[in-house]
Amino acid sequence: MTTTPAPTTTTSSGNGRWAPPAPGTRSADQIKTDIVRQRHELSRSVDALRTRWSQATDLGHQIREHKTELLVGAAVVGFLVGGAIALGRRR
Repeated sequence: MTTTPAPTTTTSSGNGRWAPPAPGTRSADQIKTDIVRQRHELSRSVDALRTRWSQATDLGHQIREHKTELLVGAAVVGFLVGGAIALGRRR
């Protein structure tokens, strides 16, 4: 007896999110396999998020990554403050 493999995960139309196949179309082993795969995907996602969060909250890393932007911002703020002081003295 040959069995055709039941479809694995599918996406629902429109939103691109994962949607399980219709009830009763998968065997217990297929469901267990999907659960294990989902756990691994979740674990990788959590690890990636943890890494990105630690980089985003690491001030030294952010300064190294955005040194040019910080210098430009400091120059603009200095120019604006200097201009405001100069205008205040003219009055």
